[in-house]
Amino acid sequence: MGFSALLHRGVTTDVIDILVSQHEEVDRIFESLESGSGDRRALFGELANLLAAHATVEEKIFYPAVMAKETSDLLHESVEEHLAIKRVLADMLELRVNDESFKAKLSVVKEQVSHHAHEEEEKKLFPKVKQLFTIDERAALGNEVIVMFEELIGASPSANLPRETEAAAELPAAR
Repeated sequence: MGFSALLHRGVTTDVIDILVSQHEEVDRIFESLESGSGDRRALFGELANLLAAHATVEEKIFYPAVMAKETSDLLHESVEEHLAIKRVLADMLELRVNDESFKAKLSVVKEQVSHHAHEEEEKKLFPKVKQLFTIDERAALGNEVIVMFEELIGASPSANLPRETEAAAELPAAR
């Protein structure tokens, strides 16, 4: 089940669950791209838009909201990982999907995204956020993320990627 289907079924508004469901949707698209099933250009467009929107909601809503002494290093590492992913995606937007460079870059971006998601979900950030924030606070953040994500995804956010490759997103100071 895709991310949008989860939202429309009202499964959860916990920001952690929402971000994890986006990670799962990205994994599904990577699998489709690698298997060669479907329209690869359309699938890549969907992937690039999803990753661009996901990074934006994390950088503008989630990361600033969860910035604390306990999360600061993790969040700064995360925005640097986003920057690396954006750079590869921006390169890929210029390539044909049957180009050898495209295939190589797809492998690289998949590795980067997988590492980033695994670090957030299992090792570091999300467990800390669950300790530091109540379910109600995480639900409020989830609602904000849903609203911004839906606005972004309808506007082809991958078009902004080339302009977002100079520096990592700015984060507020830890409180």
